[in-house]
Amino acid sequence: MLRILYAIQGTGNGHLARSLDIVPLLQERASHLDVLISGPPSDIQLPYPVRYRCHGMGFIFGKSGGISFSKTFAQLNAPALLRETRELPVKDYDLVINDFEPVSAWACRLRQVPCVALSHQSAVLGPEAPRPRRPDPVGHAVLRHYAPSTAHYGFHFERYDEHTFTPVIRRQVRELTPQNDGHYTVYLPAYDEETLVNRLRYISRDVAWEVFSKHSQQESRHGNVRVRPVSGAAFTDSLSRSAGVFCGAGFETPAEALYLGKKLLVVPMKNQYEQACNAASLAHLGVPVVKSLKDKHLTGVEEWLRFGRPIPVDYPDETGRIIDRLLMEQLGRKRH
Repeated sequence: MLRILYAIQGTGNGHLARSLDIVPLLQERASHLDVLISGPPSDIQLPYPVRYRCHGMGFIFGKSGGISFSKTFAQLNAPALLRETRELPVKDYDLVINDFEPVSAWACRLRQVPCVALSHQSAVLGPEAPRPRRPDPVGHAVLRHYAPSTAHYGFHFERYDEHTFTPVIRRQVRELTPQNDGHYTVYLPAYDEETLVNRLRYISRDVAWEVFSKHSQQESRHGNVRVRPVSGAAFTDSLSRSAGVFCGAGFETPAEALYLGKKLLVVPMKNQYEQACNAASLAHLGVPVVKSLKDKHLTGVEEWLRFGRPIPVDYPDETGRIIDRLLMEQLGRKRH
């Protein structure tokens, strides 16, 4: 009887979006699977039971291009985090698989239980993965120690080493037939609605922009800018029908845009080391990167609108094979 705990970071939508494909594969292979989610509430509703919901240690997006450190620290509950870490029964499982989730990772470290990372972040930390030109020792240390692991299997935009694989593209995205209706899909959750509307209308009053905003509760129109609340189905549909995608330098949205053959432009969040690394990796592929939405960087957006082209990628569906390899290697080591 194989008992697995799969722990997922709830900040943002990317980790949970990836879990939509990974959880069913784990359910097929385990006698018993429990799911843990920690961090702030996500926009994605999961169609499977969640055994543990933890406060954890997530990040709150700001409204001017970066993380809101004041709100992040305000929601940090150290006593709750310590209690969750002490009480989580990680020894009840044959295997703990972790997608950048701190409660289960530190619970494993506390009890000397193996913790296997299956995440994008573990690939970002790989020695061959691209890095930004400016070193960030603090950001690198946070990324390394936030959710410590004893083994890692990672996803990145390219395969840089034997433990790094190309992105998990959701089944819902793989089944799409991409079209080009002429609009541009925008997802920049670290900017507020007013800033995005002003900046996008400044760039062009002719282009049709479809903005998905975490800070908006209802749909609105501002000339050629349509603002919509974040919704998984609506966003995926907009992505599929877009002429291009303008988003942060996260992982899942850029990967899905590349897979669908959309031209892509990214803006990494300020003071966010992981996104700086992602931007370096995307630039290596040929994806244009702009530093911010300040006036001096907007010519890069204008050039992309006029001359940008899709970047061809090959992202095969190999998630089941990766999980089989993980189980074989980790459970085999455990038996010996």
